[in-house]
Order: sequence, then structure tokens, then C-alpha cells
Amino acid sequence: MKYRIASLVLGDAVLALCALYSALLMRFGYHEECNHYIFDNLQIPIFVIVVFIFSSYLAECFEISRNIKKRAMLINILIAAVMSFFVLSALYYLSPALMIGRGLLALTLFCFIVYQIAWHFLFFFSHNSPRFSQRVLIVGVGLVAYQIAEMIRKAHGGYQLSGFVQCTGESQWQGIAKEEIISSADSLRDAAFDSQADIVVIALTERRGMFPLRDALSCKLNGIELLDAPTFYELIAGKLMLEQITPSWFIYSTGFNRPVIITTVKRIIDILLAVVGLVLSLPLLPLLAIAIKIDSPGPLLFSQLRVGNREDLFRLYKFRTMRQDAEAKSGAVWSQVNDPRITRFGAFMRKTRLDEIPQLYNVLVGQMSFVGPRPERPEFVEKLKEQIPYYSRRHFIKPGLTGWAQVRYPYGASVEDALEKLRYDLYYVKNLSSFLDTLIFLDTIKVVLFGRGR
Repeated sequence: MKYRIASLVLGDAVLALCALYSALLMRFGYHEECNHYIFDNLQIPIFVIVVFIFSSYLAECFEISRNIKKRAMLINILIAAVMSFFVLSALYYLSPALMIGRGLLALTLFCFIVYQIAWHFLFFFSHNSPRFSQRVLIVGVGLVAYQIAEMIRKAHGGYQLSGFVQCTGESQWQGIAKEEIISSADSLRDAAFDSQADIVVIALTERRGMFPLRDALSCKLNGIELLDAPTFYELIAGKLMLEQITPSWFIYSTGFNRPVIITTVKRIIDILLAVVGLVLSLPLLPLLAIAIKIDSPGPLLFSQLRVGNREDLFRLYKFRTMRQDAEAKSGAVWSQVNDPRITRFGAFMRKTRLDEIPQLYNVLVGQMSFVGPRPERPEFVEKLKEQIPYYSRRHFIKPGLTGWAQVRYPYGASVEDALEKLRYDLYYVKNLSSFLDTLIFLDTIKVVLFGRGR
């Protein structure tokens, strides 16, 4: 998934530069000054590219799923172009040194719209066409195999189900049709060749005594990629298949690495963003304080113990969004959608994430990071550790203001929701990188701008 987004973003960046160059040629004809304009004033094309890409991201131009309609793709691209025009016009007014002229800007946007439509439609059809999809052969006919097959059918393109291979002694799941079983495990290699499979997924409910080791090795040596069910699930869903994961999987799987360079860079970025965030929020603080006091009686700030890195406890700070006596009778309970304990202005702050401004202090002192699993209350953590396997693994890194689970999963207030969020949290811990942090940060901006918060 992240490679799909990266490909689209990189393509758009190149096309944005091409659009600016094309506009220069259309307006002034071929001249050496065009080359000087592009290469001697790099801040201008870089600035234009960043605005184009950011506007496209906010307009969800990179959300290309199998079910998206052509009209929706076209509308998203046009919305992004309009956003780019107004953003650049406003910024040119504030910083004339970056101005390229309104006529040239209009031509650049026109060229970029044409290029972007052609590129996105080409990417969409190639990515979702069976001709360009990777064919997947599933070893197994049980529940796990059925779940993997359903994911392939519902995936955002790129994969096509070739069929199932049944192993001796494994019961067939009721959702799998007999005609979809194309072979037995004794002829796995032949089945992979006959179905032209690019990937063989081992999705056995029980491997002992069933796993076709010799044929699987033959497939591997003949250039066919072999993946286990949890790895393939992670590849498609962007989360972990906890039910099929064993401690040895954590040990031998790739990921779960925290190189010193990444940790150091992440901490430096956290400090810079926290300082910038606190400075920018200073004018808002008096207004928020007055609004909170007018809305309901009680303190301005709310603090609560949370579980942090290595399960160390720390005190998290927020602007108060609930009544002062919210848990006086009930004790510690999960917050819910349309929670009656939340005040009117508190609901607005939660939607816009303004209530989390004080947590910039937690980031600044090193108790939290900007991106990471959301910190949970110790009362809930003890309960969840008893009911959910591997729950404590999410505490191997610092908790964050925002995270992969927050931007990928709607608001939850139950053990089942906690399990689903853990799938995303552990995916983040496993695949920790600057690219993933940037993706989460941009998604969080969309959440704040469009009021998709809890």
C-alpha cells in the first residue's frame, strides 16, 4: 500500500515539474531563460511541487481503490487544482519573491491537471487490471485460507486469486467452493506453474503433518515467492494478523528494528515540531481558556496517568473536554461516541484536536512522540493485557499524539476495538520509518481540517 502511494506521489512530483516547464514553453517559447528559471531558482519549482502534492493529498487524489469511480477521481483532481491555485495565490501575496505570475500559474495548473489525470487513470487501470495483477495461490482450505481469499477479493487491486491447494487432513471451510480447489498439496509445484502463480501463500490452520515442504522448496527455487498468511495479511491490510502470529514470528520476521539514527532523527523532529506547535498555539490559548471556563465550571487543564514507553507511567495533559465530575460515580470507563460527559465546547476541541495542545509539553520533555501508539490508562492496560495477546508489545516505543491506528481505524471503546487498533499499532512498531511517520502526519492534517476526529 505504501509503495502504491509513494509511486503516485513521485509521479505527481515529476509531472508538476514538467507542468511548470511546459507552461514556460507555452507562454514564452523555447528560450535559455526557461532553463535558468527552472534550475537557477530551485525554490520556486520546489515550492510549486510541494503545494501541488499537498493539495492532491488533501483532496484524496492518492486514494485509488478498486471501487472508485472515474468521476470521483476526476473531481478529486480538479478540487486539488483549485486548492493549489488559492493556496499559491495567498502565499504569493505574503511572499512576492516566490511569485511566478498568475498567467503562468494558470497555465501550470492546466498542464498539471492534464498530466495528473492521464497518470492517475493509467496507474488505476494498470494497478487494477488482471493482466498486471500478481496471481496468488493459497495453500489451505480452512478459515485462515478463506480470510486471505476474502482480503484478495476486497483489496485495492494488484492481486488476483488463482485458487486453493488442499492439504490432506484439513477440513474445508464452508465459504470455499469446491471448484476453487485446483489441486492437492502433493502437486503444489505443478499447480503453481499451471495457474501461473506469482505468490504462494501458506494459510494452513495447522501446519504440523500438513505442510508440503518439498514442493514449497521447489516453488521457492523456481522463482515463486512464498509467504505465510500473517506476512501476506500485513502486506495487503497494513496491520498484523494477531491470531496467526507466534512468538517465533516476532523473532524471525523482518522489522521491529529501531536503529539509533532513526531514533535520534525522530527525537529531533519531535522537539522541533513541539516548539513550533507551542509557539503557533500561543495566540489561541487565551481564547481556549475563556471558552472552556464559559462552557462549564472546573479547571482549565486535565491530567491523567498514562502508560508510556516500557510501561513507565507518566502524567498526560489535555485541555478539559468533560464535566469536572465525569467519573465521580462510574470510575474509569472508556470514552464513547457522543459521550454525554463531554461538554459542548469539549466536543469541538476533540473534533479539531485542540484539546491535545498541552501534550506538546509531554512531547518536549520526552514522555511522548508526535507519532506512535496512543497512550492508554493503566486501569485499561492491565485489563487488555489479560485479554489480548501481545498487547504489551505496543509499549516498546514512545506513545504518540497521533498514530497509525488513529488515522486508519474509527473511534473505539471496547476490547474488540482495542484488539483491532493493536493490529495497526504493532504494524507501526514493526515498520517504523520516517516515510510512515510522514504519511501518518499528513493523514492527521486531513483529520483535523475535515473534522474527522473523535
